Amino acid sequence: MDRGPGLSRGGLAITPRYCLAERPWIPIRSGSHHDGLGLSGVFHHAHEIEDLALPIPPAESSLWRILTAITARITGLDRPDMTRNEWHTKRATLLNSRSGFDTEAIDAYLTSYVWDLYDTERPFLQDPRLPDQCREAAGVNALVHGRPSGNNFAWFSSHSDTRPHPVPSHEAAWHLLIHHYYGRAGRCSARTVDGITQADLRAGPVRGTISFHPRGRTLYESLLLHLTPYQGDNQPEDDLCPWEATSPPHPLDPPAAVTWPGGVLTGRSRHALLLVPDGDGSHAVNAFLTWAAPHRGLPATDPYLIIHTDPNKPAETRDRPRRADADRALWRDLDTLLLAGDETHNVRRPDAFAHLNELPEEVAKHLTVRVHGFDQEAKTKDRAWYTAVTPPIWPWAQENDPAMASRIAECRRAAETLAAVLARAAAQAWRETVTPPTGRARTPGRRGDTAKPLWTRQALAHYWPRAEQIFWNLVEQHPERPAFQVFAFLAADILRQVTAPALAHHCGAGPALARAIATIRKASAPRPKDP
Repeated sequence: MDRGPGLSRGGLAITPRYCLAERPWIPIRSGSHHDGLGLSGVFHHAHEIEDLALPIPPAESSLWRILTAITARITGLDRPDMTRNEWHTKRATLLNSRSGFDTEAIDAYLTSYVWDLYDTERPFLQDPRLPDQCREAAGVNALVHGRPSGNNFAWFSSHSDTRPHPVPSHEAAWHLLIHHYYGRAGRCSARTVDGITQADLRAGPVRGTISFHPRGRTLYESLLLHLTPYQGDNQPEDDLCPWEATSPPHPLDPPAAVTWPGGVLTGRSRHALLLVPDGDGSHAVNAFLTWAAPHRGLPATDPYLIIHTDPNKPAETRDRPRRADADRALWRDLDTLLLAGDETHNVRRPDAFAHLNELPEEVAKHLTVRVHGFDQEAKTKDRAWYTAVTPPIWPWAQENDPAMASRIAECRRAAETLAAVLARAAAQAWRETVTPPTGRARTPGRRGDTAKPLWTRQALAHYWPRAEQIFWNLVEQHPERPAFQVFAFLAADILRQVTAPALAHHCGAGPALARAIATIRKASAPRPKDP
């Protein structure tokens, strides 16, 4: 299949182009002003830009990783031979600068590599070999998240593979990034390499996770805050981003070592894609989507994910990132960002927030966190994406105010402990009241969970919005009040509300409610560890 039809002008063929270094594919925001810039404009004006403004959270989260890798290159903060002190000193010097990135370094780096989305030999983050190795293209609908493709039903969209709508190239670039980082697992277009044909995808490296991105006063500060120092003993191989390599890796080669920072930030995709442009390169009209490697990548820790550690598991599988959950409020993750933690804890904050003490004071006190979550099942289903911004976190961080950080952790722990107790107590009261116990039936639901009884669903739906209000009240206005007792009172009050209609109709409701309230009261004493 030909890459694109091209245009003819004066008898000469014109190859479609869309240079990501120059074309305005990255939405940015400065105050109330919104604009679009290419990579060159973003880095040249980073100190004048307030923030990125991509409308799709997983695309923005992916782009942060790309931009951070480039930032490491143009600042020289990608040298593994620098001591930790040298690295932090150099970054602090850059953070204190008001003139932005070195313009010569930006131009030297961007002119050294190919950034064209439709280059015939080295298209950006794509594999030009796919037309010769794949039986067929996947279609442009398979590229765009939210569009139905193949035999899937068009529930909320008029798109169809029989009449696919071209995608503007800047949007195609966003979805290209999403596939590399959050791409699905499962069946795909068959690809034949060296006589071996396979049609199975592996999931993207951050699929189904929630990312925490440090946010400064300007894009320049934010990019520098995204950087982390080298934490190994020696770099086993040269660190290369995919666009820095002379060609894509051979699909059947053993997995390469995950190097820092380019490898861990940009080199862990398991998907291979190729976009097919229209005649002038303004739209993508088709796409190849298939496997990039048949084996699992080597384990690595993404610097923007909260990590849970299970010491009882083997070293290669004991660390797992926190999953995104569209039903979980952001304040429930706040304490993990604030607590430095140590080897005794089984949850640690993202590496990007591990060195808050090394930041200049003015930068630290304005540091907020941009949160991007993509709630996905492990293989194919996408549930929802979401985004949020925290208040400045430095005033509450353990490095600055240990008592406040501990108080926030205590209140979060109390809220979640009493929510679990409320759920169990409501379920038990429902089972004791209703005959037969209809709440036990297993019905299809999210992640195959047993359907929760009516009172449990109603209680939790009322509990969490009020719990958030009480959380902030306890943290900001009543630091002396016992958190577990306050949330126990809330849980009991909620349970009384949701069961009130049943008291007049079920003779067993009153005693069942009384036993449930007693259970909640017993849980009002604080627990020594997280549930």
